[in-house]
Amino acid sequence: MIGRMSGVLVLAGTPIGQAGDAPPRLAAELAGADVVAAEDTRRLKRLCADLDVTLSARVVSYFEGNEQARTPVLLEALLAGERVVLVTDAGMPSVSDPGYRLVAAAVEHDVRVTAVPGPSAVLTALAVSGLPVDRFCFEGFLPRKAGERGRRLAALAAEERTMVFFEAPHRTEAALVAMAEALGDDRPAAVCRELTKTYEEVRRGPLAELAAWAADGIRGEVTIVVEGSSGAPAVGTDPGSLRTAVAELEASGSTRKEAIVEVAKRAGLPKREVYDVVHR
Repeated sequence: MIGRMSGVLVLAGTPIGQAGDAPPRLAAELAGADVVAAEDTRRLKRLCADLDVTLSARVVSYFEGNEQARTPVLLEALLAGERVVLVTDAGMPSVSDPGYRLVAAAVEHDVRVTAVPGPSAVLTALAVSGLPVDRFCFEGFLPRKAGERGRRLAALAAEERTMVFFEAPHRTEAALVAMAEALGDDRPAAVCRELTKTYEEVRRGPLAELAAWAADGIRGEVTIVVEGSSGAPAVGTDPGSLRTAVAELEASGSTRKEAIVEVAKRAGLPKREVYDVVHR
């Protein structure tokens, strides 16, 4: 049992699939908490049953819709000397999940913040992807709107580190299509679905191939890992630079389509925009 300590915020990582992956300390923290803030109180109840934990703590919901309003309430509990354990549906709180506001408020008021390390979809997907892992960046969820999503990806076209994204299953095909357009059809990637769960699946291949596979629809939690840029020379975004770069690649043996795709990738622009400049 964890000893009672005054004014401590505990960010508790929870299993991303199998309850057996939970560290022993998670059960101890839940059992010893004064307050447990949960993204979904029903999932918390199931987790406690799996871990054979009987909660004596006050349980409150803490999710995207009430995070801003509930943060001052939890901060008040922390300032009163209570031990507050924060859990989300899966993984580490505040990583594409509720938690950042409460952490920031606790830090601002000199409240101790600690964590129970747990399973991570980001690191798990990265490890099984088969892509370079020495340097990587986490990009979270892409914007839902096509235009904003395209601009975000275009800005990442020259990123040399391996990139990790979260995505909803019903938007996975659109995300992969947009990635192929911005980063190149042949950019190596991996789609990791239902990690550590019964129907775990890891699909590896070029972005265009993965987009075609996802067209039939997929289910479950999705993490996408994309290899970084090869570091090819950047290209200016003005029309003259784009035309010159395409012409140089054509002269070296590339087809016009291949040249446009490569120049778009180097310039961080959608293929359609380079195509329009070249054929204007």
